[in-house]
Amino acid sequence: MVATSSSTTMPRPVPFSEPPYLCGLPSAYYTPSHLRWQRACRSFVTENLHQYALDWEREEVVPPHVFQTFAEANMLIPNLPAPLPVEWLHKLGIRDILGIVKVEEWDYLHTSIFCDEMSRSGLAGPSASLTTGMAFGVPPLIKFGSKELQGRFLPDLLLGKKRTCIAITEPGAGSDVANIETSAEKSEDGKEYIINGTKKWITNGIWSHLCTMAVRTGGPGPSGLSMLVVPLLGYPGVSMRRLKVGGQPTGGTTFIELSDVRVPVSNLIGEEGQGMKYVMTNFNHERLTIAIGVTRQARVALSAAFEYCLQREAFGKVLMEQAVVRHRLAKAGALLESQWAWMEQFVYQMTKLSKAQADVELGGLTALAKAQAGMVLDECARCAVLLFGGNGYTRTGKGEIAERIYRDVPGARIPGGSEDVMLDLAVRQLVKNYQRQTQLLERPSGSSKL
Repeated sequence: MVATSSSTTMPRPVPFSEPPYLCGLPSAYYTPSHLRWQRACRSFVTENLHQYALDWEREEVVPPHVFQTFAEANMLIPNLPAPLPVEWLHKLGIRDILGIVKVEEWDYLHTSIFCDEMSRSGLAGPSASLTTGMAFGVPPLIKFGSKELQGRFLPDLLLGKKRTCIAITEPGAGSDVANIETSAEKSEDGKEYIINGTKKWITNGIWSHLCTMAVRTGGPGPSGLSMLVVPLLGYPGVSMRRLKVGGQPTGGTTFIELSDVRVPVSNLIGEEGQGMKYVMTNFNHERLTIAIGVTRQARVALSAAFEYCLQREAFGKVLMEQAVVRHRLAKAGALLESQWAWMEQFVYQMTKLSKAQADVELGGLTALAKAQAGMVLDECARCAVLLFGGNGYTRTGKGEIAERIYRDVPGARIPGGSEDVMLDLAVRQLVKNYQRQTQLLERPSGSSKL
């Protein structure tokens, strides 16, 4: 179905400020359900987050009541990968999101709309303070946790009664997940894991009651990794402190130290030694949602600069009359709209592939999309800062949003997999898929079919 979202009588938005389907242009992707969801989502998020986002970013904290507001409206659930865990949601009395979309009808296009709308302030931190735990910490429990483990933790997490995070990155390992060092050794009676180590750059950690943690239960390399549910706030042996990073001051970036932390062996997610598989599967959702949100940040930066250039006068005329200004906007705009078109195509493919198919066919490309989103944000944010001039270099005033978005750029290019690692991973995965397909087509004698 080809759908449009607005009539021609509506005011035309500032160029680059909205994706084409929200400018009244036809789209093959969005159904009336998606368009209704977009309107409801925008209304809720604007009222409860975006109208205060800049103030909270300045204060470097999002008040705790905001998380509760989202939880009570079931607006944390859209962070989960599609399809949603319908059986669990029905058990908890969750039948729909905002009365618009039934949970069993939810697809990745609904998810994409949510990620896009949550980033519409242009600031990564306020939305990340609400979304990261549910988006990245809960899925491994849903996908790989035992029924008993799910029963202990999912009700409180899905209802927002407790907060969680994903704890993988370490000071020494960074994006090299296979070589994390945090150890989880079984106690003498075999009933507990005893955990020692450190986790760093953990978004949302500082206020999380528990986390999904990658630990080493075996020897070196990926085969020695497992995943555990580990309590955090107030738990014996756990100490946490907030980290100051370049951007996203409201995201709750945390340093976690674990000293003889004891958890039941029943807190193991899935099987021992399968942690690397679980982590990499989880990364696909993480990187895709990051890419969508980052693309909206780029849109906010570029459209703010576009609007400014229509108003600001210099050398006797408005900036938009300068060819060099139009050239800079055009270059950034081409990158932005190309990235968004790729995101829409990507998400649509997710609605048509099974999880297993998507992991194989889109896993490497997801890493590439995440890396490319960071590059596009860098170009659009830099363009905005330069066109705002001195205002774009100032933390207050007309160019504040451009300055703040530019500070968020490293947070798009490093977390979730550093850019160079993502580029390499993407090509290695593409090579692997190509070689696997080639082998399938080989004749029994070993020669390839023509």
